[in-house]
Amino acid sequence: MMELKLPEGNFKAYLFDCDGTIVDSMPLHYVAWKRALGEQGCPFPEEKFYAMGGMPVRAIIAALNDEHGLRMPIEQTAVTKENYYTEMIEDLEAIPEVLAHIEDQHGRIPFAVVSGSTRDSVETSLGQLGLLDRFDAFVCAGDYSKGKPDPEPFLTAARKLGVAPEECLVFEDAEVGVAAAKAAGMAVVKVPLPHERKAQQTV
Repeated sequence: MMELKLPEGNFKAYLFDCDGTIVDSMPLHYVAWKRALGEQGCPFPEEKFYAMGGMPVRAIIAALNDEHGLRMPIEQTAVTKENYYTEMIEDLEAIPEVLAHIEDQHGRIPFAVVSGSTRDSVETSLGQLGLLDRFDAFVCAGDYSKGKPDPEPFLTAARKLGVAPEECLVFEDAEVGVAAAKAAGMAVVKVPLPHERKAQQTV
């Protein structure tokens, strides 16, 4: 296992993205997306999927509709995609490098999950891994008006925990999430993507 290097600082709260950060769910989410979008005749290359990481599900579907001139029903497609993901939930694993920091600081400082996914999706993933009780606050799709890369989701989490933004450390895998954390004035740890972790393990 590689080690995640944390920036210097005395942090009073940790804020975690969920998918691709706490849980190694991005490969499963991609399979679910491919199935749901494939049924609607919408292409979704893997690079595009990772580039849109951190965006709420419904925003992704709306953006793909615009891009491809499609009329995929947003609500129905989102529900179908989530259902396909839930069907594979037993294959889900935690990302050990991040889990190590959760175990190390749990009970010492408060934690929040800040996700572009729905609360249901986050609770399903964390519940599957027995991690749901580690977190003091949840900020998910629907809890903010502007999603990442806007700082609003992270600032909302800091407010819920009663910790100043500059005293929060964010764990993020997606570029839009890193941008959002920096815009909120927070320090960030970039969690490598699945292919980057594999590359580091083989070095």
